[in-house]
Amino acid sequence: MFVIRPADAYSYAYLLGAYLGDGYVANTGRSFQLVIALDAAYPDIVEEVRGAIVLSLPASHPQEHRHAVHRSVHVTAGSKNWPQLFPQMGPGRKHERPIFLAPWQREIVERETWQFVRGLIHSDGCRSVNRFKTKLPSGRVAEYAYPRYFFSNLSADIRGLFCEACDSLGLRWTQPNARNISISHRSSVALLDEFVGPKR
Repeated sequence: MFVIRPADAYSYAYLLGAYLGDGYVANTGRSFQLVIALDAAYPDIVEEVRGAIVLSLPASHPQEHRHAVHRSVHVTAGSKNWPQLFPQMGPGRKHERPIFLAPWQREIVERETWQFVRGLIHSDGCRSVNRFKTKLPSGRVAEYAYPRYFFSNLSADIRGLFCEACDSLGLRWTQPNARNISISHRSSVALLDEFVGPKR
């Protein structure tokens, strides 16, 4: 059997993150369709996902399908090769079954870790500003604000892959609840601002 691998590892690392964050592969009978669900408010991310699909699998022809009511867009591309490029595909939702990387995928993620993290955050994360008030000894109320990043996913395995990637990049993270990973340490946020940045 001829083994298919991504044509461009850099783009594939990003696409893998986007797929694990908010994507799936559907069996259409004669072929397979990759679907990445994105927020239509961020056209740059939609375009980057389209580009990553083409660079990962040059024979693919991605298309956009915008929801008539909701602010969402599905980037799709059909190919018989998606099961080889995304061996994580399977019946049911990703958080209801084990998700782990194949050895060749792990090698790509270890080389292109920032791209993997970018794909995860662009699909299932965000950058926000946390604002709070505190009362000073003088009685005056002071207001503070600091930026932080979130990654949110129901799958413990996918959260684990995100945290593992953050560890390798020196990013300090915490888990405030069952599905969210928060990064608010100043130096870690600065790195994320440099390599990921706010969604556009």
